[in-house]
Amino acid sequence: MPWQQIYDPLGSPWLSTLCAAVPVVVLLGGLGVFRLRAHTAALLGLLAALLVASFAFGMPAQMAVRTAVLGALQGLFPIGWIVLNIIFLYRLTEERGLFKVLQESITGITVDRRLQLLLIAFSFGAFFEGAAGFGTPVAVTGAILIGLGFSPLAASGLSLIANTAPVAFGALGTPVITLAQVSGLPVGSLSAMVGRQLPFFSVLVPFWLIAAFAGWRGMKQIWPAILVAGVTFAVPQCLMANLHGPTLVDVVSSVVSIVCLSLFLKIWKPAEIWTSTSGMAASSTEASAAEPSAPRGRRTTGEVMRAWLPWFILSVLVFLWGLPSFKALLDGLWAPALPMAGLDKLVQRVPPVVAKPTVEGAVFKFNILSMTGTGILVSALIGGLLMGYTPAGLLRAYGRTFKAVRYSLLTIAAMLSLGYVTRYSGMDATMGLAFAKTGFLYPFFGTLLGWLGVALTGSDTASNVLFGSLQRISAEQLGLSPILMGAANSSGGVMGKMIDAQSIVVAATATGFVDQEGTILRYVFFHSIALAGLVGLLVMAQAYLPPFTALVVP
Repeated sequence: MPWQQIYDPLGSPWLSTLCAAVPVVVLLGGLGVFRLRAHTAALLGLLAALLVASFAFGMPAQMAVRTAVLGALQGLFPIGWIVLNIIFLYRLTEERGLFKVLQESITGITVDRRLQLLLIAFSFGAFFEGAAGFGTPVAVTGAILIGLGFSPLAASGLSLIANTAPVAFGALGTPVITLAQVSGLPVGSLSAMVGRQLPFFSVLVPFWLIAAFAGWRGMKQIWPAILVAGVTFAVPQCLMANLHGPTLVDVVSSVVSIVCLSLFLKIWKPAEIWTSTSGMAASSTEASAAEPSAPRGRRTTGEVMRAWLPWFILSVLVFLWGLPSFKALLDGLWAPALPMAGLDKLVQRVPPVVAKPTVEGAVFKFNILSMTGTGILVSALIGGLLMGYTPAGLLRAYGRTFKAVRYSLLTIAAMLSLGYVTRYSGMDATMGLAFAKTGFLYPFFGTLLGWLGVALTGSDTASNVLFGSLQRISAEQLGLSPILMGAANSSGGVMGKMIDAQSIVVAATATGFVDQEGTILRYVFFHSIALAGLVGLLVMAQAYLPPFTALVVP
């Protein structure tokens, strides 16, 4: 007999909701308030989740432990696998001095730190989000920004802020495709609706990003470049989402943005050039004097191409690994599905979270060949051989990398364990139902529900799995468009990406800011909640206020 989830175990919705929130409070409080090491806070949060699940929500203890094990496996594969291998590639290029050359080639495009940030964190990062997702863009852009001289906190926090607007269409549209599957709503309609919400923020986020780094004055000085980056991403994003579907939205939009911004920077320069990551601006006279001696002039084309080659290989292979047909090919070679005994199909979700009682699967698919991290590993190995490493040298470097990120991998495993216990015990649904009871304000709070889902699980896809069906049911009960609220779950969720614990750990690991995850959380938290609130206001306008109501997909 499946164990049925109970959404009000204490007989009081608000008390049950507060109880369900305890693990999240322990985790975030440990990171942000008590400044515990990330893996310690994560393990304490997991312990709290197991206790609440077993003693308050009535989940059998053995089942809760099995859920934690499943979450840990899902945390290590694919997310930890991505982190380990992208840091491996970064360290290989750094040890050979190629990352320094790459850094100098970027300063050849612009020496202004604000424009470098815009190009790398927003435009370049969006490509990796579209091709791979799952923490890849934060790891890549964070590492590059560190190489350019940004502080670990700035590199981490700003990479997280930038990695928002592309998230709903990340990993070749996986979040939207999954949302359609769990909600029963048409994927084309959901894609179009998200494509009528996020473009507003694809224009706003680059301005927000630069203002967070350089302040209002620093942002105003380069507003033409910011506008080019944002608009040339937002317009293709809207068109692709509405006319083509979710799969190539981010890839096409990011390439257009990168090309247009790079070309624009060849013909336009700000009056003042910011040459320091601390925000100290050099005058335009100083900038022009420095430019002729910029590092690009001291490097041959061959040296620059050699420095970029590993990252070009990475881009190609990550995109290839993201193609559904290629994934299917690799999965056909070897991808064992391992049901979790004592858990698989033994947990039942019940109304009103779902339309009818539904059992939860608990299968760990060890599709390591098709995981994005494997594509990154292959690119690192190819790049390493081209850089002159021997197989033995690569093996030693891999061992050093594993030692460097071991605590980060533990943290990621504990974070996902916490998220899975929250999901399978029904604690996530209890918190979601509290949002669903807000009536007229539901478009706003339903959007925040998506934000909460991503903050809890670390994934827009997982948030859509958790709350996609609930969004449809609640919308239909309130007379709202289920397409609007389904899309709002995904669009609101993207703003939770910057505060989810696993993304923060990825950022900290990529930038060498380990054990400072709480500092990063405090840095980005306001930006996350403020931007999520703005998405909620947009969805409210689309629900009730002309002419925004005309944007709602029927």
